[in-house]
Amino acid sequence: MTTAAIIGAGPIGIELAIAFKQAGIDYVQFDAGQIGSTIGWYPIQMLFHSSADRLSLAGVPIQVPDQQKPTREEYLAYLRSLVMQFGLTIRTYERVEHVTRLPGGGFELGTRAVDGEHRCRVENVVLAVGAMHAPRLLGIPGEELPHVSHYFRDPHDYFAKRLLVIGGRNSAIEAAVRCQRAGAEVTLSHRGADFDPKSVKFWLLPEIRSMIRDDRVRYLPQTCPVEIGAGTVRLVSMESGEERIIAADFVLAMTGYRQVTPLFDMLGVDMQGADRQPRYDHETMETNVPGVFVAGTAIAGTPQQRVSVIVETCHVHVPRIVGAIVGRRVAVADGPVDE
Repeated sequence: MTTAAIIGAGPIGIELAIAFKQAGIDYVQFDAGQIGSTIGWYPIQMLFHSSADRLSLAGVPIQVPDQQKPTREEYLAYLRSLVMQFGLTIRTYERVEHVTRLPGGGFELGTRAVDGEHRCRVENVVLAVGAMHAPRLLGIPGEELPHVSHYFRDPHDYFAKRLLVIGGRNSAIEAAVRCQRAGAEVTLSHRGADFDPKSVKFWLLPEIRSMIRDDRVRYLPQTCPVEIGAGTVRLVSMESGEERIIAADFVLAMTGYRQVTPLFDMLGVDMQGADRQPRYDHETMETNVPGVFVAGTAIAGTPQQRVSVIVETCHVHVPRIVGAIVGRRVAVADGPVDE
């Protein structure tokens, strides 16, 4: 039986795999997509909020031309280089569909890859699955239309088009700023009266404020969409209840993302509070289910407020998990010591 399965191959999942390999822990690693799949959803040439030194993994520095913040492309290249440098084997595009606790201890995983179904048995499971699996839907008519998206990819797509951006946090502000620069006619609808500086990258806030001031971006504060049509969106005022219809060729609903938790639920992990955060021991990262650990931004659940758990705050999870598994392995090999 393999010692551990790492589910997820984002930054912390990769850092944990390196640490397992260095510690001699026998493991298998899966990801439903490519390595760093969530980062692959980020906008083209997006700058990270964190600096390169805080995003580096396993003691390997990230070298970027300006010694500042890496772009999406630079960080994905960095992750690929780590996999090659450390000779990691990651079973990408292989989704873990079922996890079952075995009566005698350990777990059985059922996975699905391009060549069909597979099964394996492990002693421990590490859930490094992240917290951004699916968009938070508005739940309004027309949200399923083809010109509506919850993912911002390339500002070029909106050149010379009327674009409505919905939201007031970082992703919405970045989309509005970059699409306006690319030649889109941008309208920004925001539930709040103003932007929260804690929820917007510090270099984007003055940009959006100046664009609004100079009428380069049409700003509709304290408004909420209630219906999306073919080329129009109906908005309602949060204050007066008054409705208005605006023209929009495209809609970017940058309303945040949520964690999808079937694996947590299958394993019986206790999900707590409105954010549905998994319960775990902060010293070992082990959940309430013995042998099941959580790592990376997966600890956040689905934050109702702003996101506070990011890659740079999660490096400490790696030595905690390694220490717990190695310590348990030594205890089993040598027997318990009574003091």
